[in-house]
Amino acid sequence: MSNQKLQTRDSTRRTFAIISHPDAGKTTITEQLLLFGGVVRQAGTVKARKTGNFAKSDWMEIEQKRGISVTSSVMQFDYGGKRINILDTPGHADFSEDTYRTLMAVDSAVMVIDSAKGIEPQTKKLFQICKMRGIPIFTFMNKLDRDGRDPMDLIDELETVLGVQAYPMNWPIGMGKNLEGIFDRYNHRVELYTHAQKSQMVQLDDDNNPINDAELADDDQFQETKDSIDLLDMAGNKFDEDKIATGDLTPVFFGSALVNFGVKTFFDAYLKYAPAPSAHKTQEGDMIQPDADRFSGFVFKIQANMNPNHRDRIAFVRICSGEFEKGMDVNLYRTQKKLRLSNVTEFMANTRENVNTAVAGDIIGLYDTGNFQIGDTIYTGKAPVEFEKLPQFTPELFVRVSAKNVMKQKSFHKGIDQLVQEGAVQLYTSYTTNDYILGAVGQLQFEVFQFRMKNEYNSDVNMEPMGHKIARWVDPDQLDEKMSSSRNLLVKDRTGQPLFLFENAFAMRWFKDKYPDVTLTAKL
Repeated sequence: MSNQKLQTRDSTRRTFAIISHPDAGKTTITEQLLLFGGVVRQAGTVKARKTGNFAKSDWMEIEQKRGISVTSSVMQFDYGGKRINILDTPGHADFSEDTYRTLMAVDSAVMVIDSAKGIEPQTKKLFQICKMRGIPIFTFMNKLDRDGRDPMDLIDELETVLGVQAYPMNWPIGMGKNLEGIFDRYNHRVELYTHAQKSQMVQLDDDNNPINDAELADDDQFQETKDSIDLLDMAGNKFDEDKIATGDLTPVFFGSALVNFGVKTFFDAYLKYAPAPSAHKTQEGDMIQPDADRFSGFVFKIQANMNPNHRDRIAFVRICSGEFEKGMDVNLYRTQKKLRLSNVTEFMANTRENVNTAVAGDIIGLYDTGNFQIGDTIYTGKAPVEFEKLPQFTPELFVRVSAKNVMKQKSFHKGIDQLVQEGAVQLYTSYTTNDYILGAVGQLQFEVFQFRMKNEYNSDVNMEPMGHKIARWVDPDQLDEKMSSSRNLLVKDRTGQPLFLFENAFAMRWFKDKYPDVTLTAKL
């Protein structure tokens, strides 16, 4: 395909992550977007537990039972002349590592905030990652159909706590039971709230008065909203497309995903200002342009058993440049092996479709028999390409894990091997006895691991908590096994590198005092 044709196809791609604190309505908004794209006929609200009508993007059984997202789902659909790739990330803090890696694979982010709660800890954490990467952020203040905080307070908090300029694209007319609609600054109209019916639009004249709607013109709440708009016009930030592109200004939209109010208005504006795929940085510091001739991409996620009937494993790849074609041969940078990509899938919510071609910005799934690891780069051509390393967290919580049934060691080992490769938990072995130890960022990861071992691998496991530990790697040349004690357990990671698990900061200081020449590092 010529560069010009590639550029044209690349420019239609919009690849973004939806980020938020748990329960802010992230999965619900994803549902509504799938509805617009015609992927689903009815949005399955995450609240509808009794009906079994679970959110389409929560496909893992434990997610459906607990009503939380613990893995990053990928969904693709066409809307408004664009190919949309949505990555619905886990909001739960225990799974932030998965979310951080996902944010490396997107070009922009949609931040969903509960209008009754404002900025919550996880939102702040995820926002900072987006800001660090300089990716554009679009904010959706959700749950307007419930009583929430004063909109001016929310905007002020957004700017103060997150350190970003905000430009409200619309403004609520009332809230909760008194919600009448939103004043759409951007489209210069009022979108009336008609309780789950299709929104009615009222055009405004140059003085912000409704045209042909005397009732709205006389409404006290509307007049109050007009005053707020005047204040925003005079004292608020100016709309600045360049600042949106660098992530220094976030367009803010008010609405309610649950009743599908204001979501389409938001999405149409998002698609106008969200960026097409951009260049990606290599480990060497070069920039790979999306319309480059050579195909390249990186694995940002691995998921086992997405279809329990097939016991399959899928490596999620963000395409960074060139064109993917079914059956093509690629090089895997880490092993320098050649691989043929013949069984490749796209994701339409909880269904999958084979893909023949894809371009920069698209997310494809490679059926994996164990070739890939998170962070792997694949490319065509002779000159090697390796993209920047993905973030990896050092675990803080640890458990000893063993199979309850010694006769089922095979399924136990297979389950551990596959789930560890997904990157949610990390595997260590004690240095002398080779007992298995799992490390994770949060407790929920262990619960999910235990659940999936039983349900997907038919392996019941014993988990003995070891509590919080401080993990520090040590140079094998400086290691003496006698350095280990009950307060600093010596273990090996998956690559065989030695590390100590220190009981606490005091134990680590004591070790440093005793062995001043030994270098301890927080990450390999």
